[in-house]
Amino acid sequence: MAHGDLARDPLIRAFGAVVRAYREAAGLSRAKLAEALGCSPQWIEKIETGARPPSEATSIDLDTYFKTPGAFHAMWRELKRAGKTVDFPGFPGFVALEAKASTMHIFENMVITGLFQTPEYAYEILKPGRRPDVIEDLVATRLERQRILERESPPEIVLILDETALHRPIGDQQLRKNQFYHLAELADAPNITVQIIPSSTGSYAGLPGAFTLMEFDSMPSAVYIEKHTDGEIIGQTERVRSYALQFSLIRGAAMSAPESMKLLRMIGDTL
Repeated sequence: MAHGDLARDPLIRAFGAVVRAYREAAGLSRAKLAEALGCSPQWIEKIETGARPPSEATSIDLDTYFKTPGAFHAMWRELKRAGKTVDFPGFPGFVALEAKASTMHIFENMVITGLFQTPEYAYEILKPGRRPDVIEDLVATRLERQRILERESPPEIVLILDETALHRPIGDQQLRKNQFYHLAELADAPNITVQIIPSSTGSYAGLPGAFTLMEFDSMPSAVYIEKHTDGEIIGQTERVRSYALQFSLIRGAAMSAPESMKLLRMIGDTL
């Protein structure tokens, strides 16, 4: 694979973006990180810019240095099996960031978002065009991600859903009813706020699509956007700020949390 092709690979770029975010949060120059890892600053630059894929040894060294047990190594494993991967390119980097986030602002306009899905709902979402074994692997990954909600100090989450996502007929009625009650139960947690954009709303700031804004205790904020065939992690300060503004505008169009929960339970009860 040519160097230019590597630089365009979203999976390699995602790894580099995460490395850079951790390095900058630690206040390190490339030279200082290179010294700690026993490599050259040029090597760090090539990894961060996506010009070179990381070695397994580098991924393990990064986990050891930044105290991220297995996170960088898991991303390296995804790179190794990229030809057979069942995840979107860029997704492993998002999972690594998601596990570190202290606050998450999530907007979803098509389906109920992954962190809040029941296994049955997730299976239906992930089913089209995939073999059963691949679907099972993806569902297992999704359930593993949901463990962050069970931590002693879980992230603060604000989830904004477009009501049209609730009316999409995913699975049978009982599956949807169970999903609605599961979402309502999660929304009762003190760290989770769920709000709904009524389907009667006309034009509003969320129409261009879904995204997740993540904030960290010791890292710059980041945004993740999932597309049809890949995913993008955004770490540039100005672009992250623009998404933060978009989220504020989207939230301004939403019903209050109590009103949203009434609507959610009403829809569930009518099924």
